[in-house]
Amino acid sequence: MDHAATTPVDERVLAAMMPYFSASFGNPSSIYTLAQESRKAMDESRDAVATVVGARGSEVVFTSGGTEADNLAIKGAALGLRSAGNHIITTAVEHHAVLHACEQLEQFGFEVTYLPVDEHGLVSPANVAAALTDRTVLVSVMLANNEIGTIQPVAQIASLVKQRAARDGRTIVMHTDAVQGAGYLNLNVRDLGVDMLSLSAHKCYGPKGVGALFVRRGTPIEPQIVGGSQERRRRSGTENVPGIVGMATALELAEERRAATVDHCSRLRDQIIQGLTERVNGIRLNGHPTERLANNVNVSFQAVEGEPILLGLDFEGICVSSGSACSSASLEPSHVLLAIGLGADLAQGSLRMTLGHNNTDEDVKMLLEVLPRLVSRLRAMPSLAGVE
Repeated sequence: MDHAATTPVDERVLAAMMPYFSASFGNPSSIYTLAQESRKAMDESRDAVATVVGARGSEVVFTSGGTEADNLAIKGAALGLRSAGNHIITTAVEHHAVLHACEQLEQFGFEVTYLPVDEHGLVSPANVAAALTDRTVLVSVMLANNEIGTIQPVAQIASLVKQRAARDGRTIVMHTDAVQGAGYLNLNVRDLGVDMLSLSAHKCYGPKGVGALFVRRGTPIEPQIVGGSQERRRRSGTENVPGIVGMATALELAEERRAATVDHCSRLRDQIIQGLTERVNGIRLNGHPTERLANNVNVSFQAVEGEPILLGLDFEGICVSSGSACSSASLEPSHVLLAIGLGADLAQGSLRMTLGHNNTDEDVKMLLEVLPRLVSRLRAMPSLAGVE
């Protein structure tokens, strides 16, 4: 129950990847026939990804994952438009791939506005519009939060940003981190109104180590990895052909079964929320009650820390998270939970459960038998509950 951290590779994805590890192993930049087999597979995969997001194949840049895609979007657009301005707008609940990229740019003279969110994790489109200045070059708002599952009004925000850009007669790039949305939300960039959109394969039953960034044609972007002409000079390095083929296959499958996955996961999600609310006192649901990912449950427990709950569940064979997988080694409370108004103690007593299409009613039944009993036991042990 930790699909937001990663997912198992679908058997059909693995089958599609296998030929490009050995039989068709050529470097797609070479000109002989063996290499052109790889080039053809990569071009077809690029078109497949583009179809899922409603773009042209030439607008898809393959990366090593969602983190690199976010970094390329944030730093690439900011540097590409540096002569026009130095102001960036984002939110306090973004993934660290966005936040740390923005913080790095601050060291080079950029100004960043980190907008607050409400108690559900939503950023106000009006606040985004009010933060725009004549020096703003980039706005980045994630499509859905990786910790609490809140879905942001990206299309509404993008519309306001583009209205301001048109009024001023200049470019303001709109980016969204859509890594958690694949297989659950509409990723069509025309519907969302965005200029850049980040994706990662391993969040939707594809391989780790490969991602993609949609870059709308004409969007200024400065490459962050140089040394070759790959990816139309936007991202140098020999392409990960098996991974790219796997990503395209995974995204296609995720889009095909999106409606069924949403129905299945939202039913199980609601069972978990109702079951925990009925069985455990002192519990809080984090994130928006309705505008949330179909597979996300994030709850905080009073008077107990999340880590011993996580370890106790692991002992029972249940995998969950205490927050973002990228920050699981940190002892600091989640920046997302602090941003929605939780105190440090309650933030550290939080669990994230994220479902997948292979989870079952029996899984939910097991969780609802084990977790309430575990919380009760830990609360009776002051040394583990974090109380004097």
